[in-house]
Amino acid sequence: MTTEITKSNVETPELAQQRNWQAPLFDIFENNDELLLVADMPGVNSDNIKIQLDKNELIIEGKRKVSAHSNALAVERSACDYRRIFTIPPGVDEMKIKAENKHGVLRLHLPKSEAVKPRQILVKAG
Repeated sequence: MTTEITKSNVETPELAQQRNWQAPLFDIFENNDELLLVADMPGVNSDNIKIQLDKNELIIEGKRKVSAHSNALAVERSACDYRRIFTIPPGVDEMKIKAENKHGVLRLHLPKSEAVKPRQILVKAG
């Protein structure tokens, strides 16, 4: 699978100072049925994740929001935006792609189409 990392362009200097942009790191697994993409996106709620499929590009974006507490002694976590783009290989059934986000871990299931799955050929006797 070919990956392409694209960071969003920030339009104004004010936005650049307010938000950090990061490309989340993904682990990619493959079995006979699917490709599985797994990324840590701590602090990103499911409502703040946007996944789009445009032609053969899978675009993943997430926003981590950090609320300011007036009684905080130190604030080391900042708000940030995650963005990553993958080129989807042929043979992925795009209509069956599913995503889940649990405890800050995003899992994308990219099922393979039946045409590219390995299959057993039966041998008949005689």
